[in-house]
Amino acid sequence: MGPHPAVAAIRLAVRRVLHDLLTEHHRTTAALPHAPSHEPPPPPLVLVACSGGADSMALASALAFESPKLGIRAGGVTVDHGLQPGSDLRAAEVVLRLRELGLDPVDSVAVTVGRAGGPEAAARDARYAALDTAAERHGAAAVLLGHTRDDQAETVLLGLARGSGIRSLSGMAAVSGADGRYRRPFLELDRQTARKACMVQSLPVWDDPHNADPAYTRSRLRHEGLPALEKALGKGVVEALARTAQLSRDDADALDSWAAQAETTVRDTAGLLECAKLYALPPAVRRRILRRAAIAAGAPAGSLFARHIEEVDRLITGWRGQGAINLPGKVVARRQGGRLVIRQG
Repeated sequence: MGPHPAVAAIRLAVRRVLHDLLTEHHRTTAALPHAPSHEPPPPPLVLVACSGGADSMALASALAFESPKLGIRAGGVTVDHGLQPGSDLRAAEVVLRLRELGLDPVDSVAVTVGRAGGPEAAARDARYAALDTAAERHGAAAVLLGHTRDDQAETVLLGLARGSGIRSLSGMAAVSGADGRYRRPFLELDRQTARKACMVQSLPVWDDPHNADPAYTRSRLRHEGLPALEKALGKGVVEALARTAQLSRDDADALDSWAAQAETTVRDTAGLLECAKLYALPPAVRRRILRRAAIAAGAPAGSLFARHIEEVDRLITGWRGQGAINLPGKVVARRQGGRLVIRQG
């Protein structure tokens, strides 16, 4: 008799990602020069980011089960955000559970969460910085994240509420980060599948009280917003939002590629953007070029919103002699002699 369907589903999702990583590893190592006397390169190391919740515990268990069969080393890392009393003890428990699954190395990393961008964004920034550091310290080929289809649906709705454009609607990518470091095997699985997999395997899980705290936007969306949408529109909202994310990502990738190619045609010999040539481009392409230029000048991508780019765009489409536009990161955009100049002020 085979494993429970929920367990089989999470293992299959992880197996597919590990196969991809192994293929990439073999392709990379085959291109490296090897002297006959040298030892072959070690197998790749894959880390799982684990909070102790159902999603990440299901992911950790699947990684521990699948990695030995493929000759992949598997470890884990948990991040202690220090936002709740006893968080250090909770992190120590997660480390113990990961080691009991057979993962090695296993790290617990304590971080200090700032305030920039709000509590949720600040915690996310601190977490990813810690995961990056752990991956680099161990030379990990990838870090697996337990985001599910439900998380994807929430991310799409948050992007829609911010009015941030099609890139926000594309949600989370299955592969992201520097050199494809972050992998999300569960984006096509729902949250209940992960929880069921933990239950049938008797894996202890921790339910973060922040996930039920209405002070947090995502928590309100999870417990109030999405249920209200499903009540009004019927079941299938989560699946539809996740499908929207993938379609939006395909469109956004195509437009980004178009913008990258078009950018070389709208600069003069000094490298400045020519307003007349920008004006001739479709708005979606033009605004992507403006965003790329602002980021290149020093504007933080996470603080650069659609309203900022729209203001810069009006220097091209609605020129009335208006003054400079101030952007995040002390970047200033102004129109001078038919050219758009974007630089730090």
